[in-house]
Amino acid sequence: MSQSARGAAGDGSRVRPQGSERALSEAYDTALLDLDGVVYAGGQAIAHAVDSLAEARDGGMGLAYVTNNALRTPDTVAEHLTELGIPTEAGDVITSAQAVARLISEQVPEGARVLVIGGEGLQVALRERGLVPVDSADDDPAAVAQGYGGPDLAWKRFAEACYAIARGVPWFASNTDLTIPSARGIAPGNGAAVEVVRIATGAEPQVAGKPLPPMHRETVLRTGAKTPLVVGDRLDTDIEGAFNGEVDSLLVLTGVTDGAQLLAAPPQHRPTYVDVDLRGLLTGQPEVTGEAGEGFRCGGWTAVAGDARLELEGDGEAIDGLRALCAAAWTAAGDGACELDSAKALARLGL
Repeated sequence: MSQSARGAAGDGSRVRPQGSERALSEAYDTALLDLDGVVYAGGQAIAHAVDSLAEARDGGMGLAYVTNNALRTPDTVAEHLTELGIPTEAGDVITSAQAVARLISEQVPEGARVLVIGGEGLQVALRERGLVPVDSADDDPAAVAQGYGGPDLAWKRFAEACYAIARGVPWFASNTDLTIPSARGIAPGNGAAVEVVRIATGAEPQVAGKPLPPMHRETVLRTGAKTPLVVGDRLDTDIEGAFNGEVDSLLVLTGVTDGAQLLAAPPQHRPTYVDVDLRGLLTGQPEVTGEAGEGFRCGGWTAVAGDARLELEGDGEAIDGLRALCAAAWTAAGDGACELDSAKALARLGL
């Protein structure tokens, strides 16, 4: 584990984004990339993603695509990425369906039946582990596996899960992301569907996906990464997963996290690095200097935590101003979440 993974203070609390003299694609052997909001959105490649990933790969960085979305198979995801101009093999894709299938296989006999509430990706992952997907609670399942099944998943599928769980069948969920990005905006994710079953049964599932250890274990087993860098857009899955796995992370601002959420992040949600998009893999990261009371500087910006709000002075690249604000906010918050008003400072950056 690198020192930056546990924060400059050495006490587990990251208090500022870290700097790197080397390009991140050179400092880490493998990028563990989230997909939705990082590589693509609504099925279309995010600006600069294709060219940035190609340059990182040509420079020797391994690329692995790690997604909590259990709907599609690795083959389908790889085909989609290749169509976007990112050559990808199925073995480069790790899904929460694979992580939950391994978790189930360690607790039920080989060949056991598993009631599937989800899509093809979950069924394929279960078969890979020697398990048999079934559709009904009356098929004598040894487990219930729930994963994102797309917007057309029938309500009766939730009922089947509830019937089985009520009979004492153990319940597993691929992930509990409440939302998922779509071409039209933010839509309900698998976590919202899990809540339906939780409310109806009072049960709690075993969860495999980010930010929990089963997903990190699955990723390490499949990639063999020695010095990985988690790249994501979500604080509560990608960044917290990196924190739990004691590896470094890069937050890109192309997905669901905005500036205010980043500034209010508690320690487990604070990324090692912050950048606009995947071009951040190809460059070093500027150092944030300064201390509480005198202000934190990055690029041409200086940020200070006042009595009621964050103050920002200077000029330059907006992302440098955000990095300086992170240092001021996270230092002021310590092990908590910053509650200082950041609206004026962020507006000045256009964020």
